[in-house]
Amino acid sequence: MSTLVLELRQGDLMVVNGAPIRFRNRTRIELTAKARFLFGKQLMTPEAANTPSRRIYFALQTAYIGDEDEREAGLTAARRLIGDFQAATTSTLARDLLDRALAAAEADECYSALKLVRRVMRHEDVVMGVLPAGATREEDEA
Repeated sequence: MSTLVLELRQGDLMVVNGAPIRFRNRTRIELTAKARFLFGKQLMTPEAANTPSRRIYFALQTAYIGDEDEREAGLTAARRLIGDFQAATTSTLARDLLDRALAAAEADECYSALKLVRRVMRHEDVVMGVLPAGATREEDEA
């Protein structure tokens, strides 16, 4: 059985199988079973979902860590948002990444889908002039 060890700081938030957990002190945890989880900068608030690619990320995040009903609604929303984004963009890179992200999400590999959408978010930021070309954000490192 494989395990994952995470070190979290005081005040960090982690969602495991839909349950939010806030750490009151610095801690080290070990996940010994398969779990749907995100933590720290991987988590997006509804308020932060303020661009097309971020709305896709938020929908896929819900499909990944929400409860059973939320997961299905999140995947449905992601399909619609991805279709809208692909129809509006001229970027073949963004279209390809979103095709791959949707395929991953539909194969219940939402964590991989989120990583792909973070790349689309970075691409969108560069196109919109929020980030200079070649720049990265800390959220991309997660």
